[in-house]
Amino acid sequence: MEPRTLFDKIWDSHVVKSVGGGPDVLYIDRHYIHEVTSPQAFDGLRKLG
Repeated sequence: MEPRTLFDKIWDSHVVKSVGGGPDVLYIDRHYIHEVTSPQAFDGLRKLG
């Protein structure tokens, strides 16, 4: 078995669907908030319901 990086292990544990030749769909279990852009992003989500 070939050694895997921490990045590879985390990535693989979050893949929901892998489309051959396309992007992977990932499960995101944590959102990091940035003090400058987060208010606008959350306001947009709030407006969309």
